[in-house]
Amino acid sequence: MRILFVSPFDFSYPGGVNEHILHLDAEYRKLGHQTRILAPRSPGESESDDGHLIKLGVAVPVPANGSTARITLSPFVSGKVRELLRRERFDIVHLHEPLAPMLPQLALLHSRSINVGTFHAARTHNWGYLSAKPVLGLLFAKLHGRIAVSPAALESIARYFPGYYELIPNGIDTERFRPDVPPIQRFDRPTVLFVGRFNESRKGLRYLLEALVLVRREFPDVLLLVVGPGDPQRFERIIERGELQDNVRFVGSVPDELLPAYYTACDVFCAPATGAESFGIVLLEAMASGRPVVASDIRGFRFVLRHGVEGLLVERRNPEALAVALVHVLADAALRERLGKAGRQRAEQFSWPVIAQRTLAYYERLLRGVREPEAELQLDWWSSLRVALRSWSRRV
Repeated sequence: MRILFVSPFDFSYPGGVNEHILHLDAEYRKLGHQTRILAPRSPGESESDDGHLIKLGVAVPVPANGSTARITLSPFVSGKVRELLRRERFDIVHLHEPLAPMLPQLALLHSRSINVGTFHAARTHNWGYLSAKPVLGLLFAKLHGRIAVSPAALESIARYFPGYYELIPNGIDTERFRPDVPPIQRFDRPTVLFVGRFNESRKGLRYLLEALVLVRREFPDVLLLVVGPGDPQRFERIIERGELQDNVRFVGSVPDELLPAYYTACDVFCAPATGAESFGIVLLEAMASGRPVVASDIRGFRFVLRHGVEGLLVERRNPEALAVALVHVLADAALRERLGKAGRQRAEQFSWPVIAQRTLAYYERLLRGVREPEAELQLDWWSSLRVALRSWSRRV
């Protein structure tokens, strides 16, 4: 099978969508399929084609969903995308965030193959979809198959573009993240781990720091490891006010090969996100590493972790509830072992070979011409507007 993966995001920067593509690509190449990847190029790079990765259109940073997306906004690569598709004659064109500017839109516009779109993001409302729906709807209609990585992502896209979506989640590298990975260091103190871009308010680090003040009452020597990019100075006031100078260590970004060793170095992993998380990939990394999880009770996390089985879910933006859960897990070694073992078993259901086979089976179904069931209700543009406004009004 000849497969083209299309990413809207600069491949020089790590991210969930690009990681997803890379893992599917690797699994299919192992199985003998011919795969290629189309993505934007970084500023300063030239357009290139190394026979596998094709880089077209310079990426620029654009604020998106509480983060920064590096995408190309140039329509001038349209002819090159059209020529690539005509020349290669792919069986499957798999577009990730297929309605995002600009490469997925151009590939979908020119494709004559079976088109599959995977929707990753979860947003309360998407004004881009709403305002451009008359045009985006024409592109959406060219998708033969549609995948959502979680119920939260499905709800987000179906609000604007109803229809049938296959639910196929993100995967986890269960060979890389394992309980027997030697820890980066053995800390002789209770250790909590946070992983993520902690400058983003939606990641919820401030609530974890506020919870840590309360945890210290039971565990005065508790240590919080913060792994990921960001500016620690933004949290100096919280740390000083809580006298947490000896309890918090900002590690910064770490090489991919070292990240598993940080998971196995902790006693409990904490993800205090406030929302806008369509899928809990960091939860899966911790679970695959055999570590118990304390996380916010948000829809993207509930899809991955079951409360009381692989970890504990607590009310978001609630430092007191977070502290109670952390103390409960840190105080009970038997509970940590039980949650950790259950987490590893759960993570194996999300291994990349499993996810790749499910996606491949979906391709084959579409290639056989099996039609997807359509939603009974097709919302018009004004109905979508009313849905978005109701969602927005509930939050103001």
